Amino acid sequence: MALTDSNPIPLHSVAPEFQLKNVVTDQWISLPKQNEFKATVIMFICNHCPYIIHVNPELIRLANDYIPKGVHFIAISSNDVTHYPDDSPELMRVQAKQLNYPFPYCYDESQEVARAYDAACTPDFYVFNAELKLAYHGRLDASRPGNDLPLNGADMRNALDALLLNEAPSEIQYPSMGCNIKWKK
Repeated sequence: MALTDSNPIPLHSVAPEFQLKNVVTDQWISLPKQNEFKATVIMFICNHCPYIIHVNPELIRLANDYIPKGVHFIAISSNDVTHYPDDSPELMRVQAKQLNYPFPYCYDESQEVARAYDAACTPDFYVFNAELKLAYHGRLDASRPGNDLPLNGADMRNALDALLLNEAPSEIQYPSMGCNIKWKK
């Protein structure tokens, strides 16, 4: 595990399009051509990372709180499953069902989607506005495994609340940090 910060991405960048299979339903997921959502959250996560294990309860609370408000959530795992078999689509499906993820959990086997987003770590969070332009790219909150700070999603909730009020989130955004994405050799 190499502790890695998310890469800086210019705000207002357009969300790269993709089409990935949801490992739970076997349905294809993509960004909507006619976006009916007030915001879209793209999350690069995985099964085995201790940072993801730590934030999973808040990711689920966050999605359950904001999906009814018109926010779309998509989780993506891009890790190399040859070297990290805990992140295989089969085990992703098991985890998503056990934790009752309220969002699709997609597998990026080619890692092309992670590269298109310049994702660096798990978790890596991207919040896009209704026009699918980047409004927030940063941490969930200040909590980390072992630092005893509350897991409350404060930074992400502030960004989503601003978008729901048709306001821009604060431009002061702290990078996410976690395990590096496990790139194929």
